[in-house]
Amino acid sequence: MKPIVVEVCAGSYEDALAASRGGAKRIELNSALSVGGLSPSVMALIQTKKNTDLEVVCMVRPRAAGFAYTDVEKQIMLDEAKLFLESGADGIAFGFLTEEKAVDTKWTKCMVDLIHSFEKTAVFHRAVDVVTDYEGAIETLVGLGVDRVLTSGTKAKAMEGIEEIGAIQNKFGSRIEILPGSGVNAGNAVELMEKTGVWQVHSSCKAYRTDQTTSGRDVTYAYLSGEHADDYDVVDAGLVRELVEAVKKEK
Repeated sequence: MKPIVVEVCAGSYEDALAASRGGAKRIELNSALSVGGLSPSVMALIQTKKNTDLEVVCMVRPRAAGFAYTDVEKQIMLDEAKLFLESGADGIAFGFLTEEKAVDTKWTKCMVDLIHSFEKTAVFHRAVDVVTDYEGAIETLVGLGVDRVLTSGTKAKAMEGIEEIGAIQNKFGSRIEILPGSGVNAGNAVELMEKTGVWQVHSSCKAYRTDQTTSGRDVTYAYLSGEHADDYDVVDAGLVRELVEAVKKEK
C-alpha cells in the first residue's frame, strides 16, 4: 500500500513554511491564490527547497481566466517551467486546453517531455474539471504520460464529485495518480479517501490574517469582503496538522 500524502496549496514561501510545520510532505507552490493561483516567484521556490524538506510542485499559469492560452503564453509557460526545474522544483503543475474544452495534446506533450527530461513529476491541474469529456480527457492524459491529475471530479468541491473521482480512480488509478482537491479538510478527507480509493489529497488549509493597511478612507485594496475585507488568506499550520493526523487513521 502506498503511503498517504497530504499536499498543501501554498501561495507563498511563508505558506510553505506553515505547511512544513504542520507536517505536510508536499506542496503545490503558487502565487495569487485569490484569483485561482498563478506562477510563484523563483525565490519562493529556492527558499522553500533550501529551508524545508518539502517536495515542491510549482504551478505554471500566466493569467487567472481560462486555460486556452495563446501560443505566446504557452511558450512562456514552458520557459518558466524550465526555470523552475533548473531551480530545484520536484514537479510542475499545468493545464493546456483547446477552445473546445479538450486537452491540448500538442502543448501538453511538450510540457510532459520537458518535465520528464529533468526526471520530475508532470501534474495536470484542475483545468481537467472544465473539459467537455472528462473520462476521455483522463485517457488522453494517460496516453501523453502525465504522472498525476488534480481534480474535483468536475464539481465545485471534491466531495460533490466523489462518485466521478472514484470512477476514474477505479479505471485509471493504476496508470495515473488521482489527486482530489477543492474543499478537502480534516473533517472529510478520510471519507473521501475511503470512498474513492485514492491515497493522497490536496488542501488549502486556509485561515485569514488581518492587514490594517488594506483600506484607507477612500481607497481599498481588498479582494475579500464582509468580515474578511481587511484580511488575506494564509496556510494555517494547525489546520495542516489536523489534516495530517486525520488521514493517518486511514492507514
